[in-house]
Amino acid sequence: MHEHDDPHRDLLVILRHAPHGSSWLKEGLDAALVAAAFGQSVSLLFMGEGVTALMPGQGPGPLEQKGTAATLAMLEMYDIETLLVDAETLSALGLSADELMLDVTPVPAAAISEALSAHRLVLTF
Repeated sequence: MHEHDDPHRDLLVILRHAPHGSSWLKEGLDAALVAAAFGQSVSLLFMGEGVTALMPGQGPGPLEQKGTAATLAMLEMYDIETLLVDAETLSALGLSADELMLDVTPVPAAAISEALSAHRLVLTF
């Protein structure tokens, strides 16, 4: 079977952690970049605190962790263009999609399971 015959995308990386306080977000983004570098079709889903990674104007964290802006800027170079964000988290944070650093697609809670089933592999960070 050829890759384009399959309606499923290869990998969905769910990012649930804030940019600072742990390395989970960075590791999730790194996993997405590595998979894309090997020709996988990769989508990202930002949920919960992971949505805060998309907010502009982030500096280094308290542990001198770099913000994720530089890594997020690389997504397009790796053809990672399907960027989904949990719509309920967005509204809970009082944000709209156009205030975020990247062009994202808000996904209502009811459609998240559909997004999960559209991918062969799901990794959560």
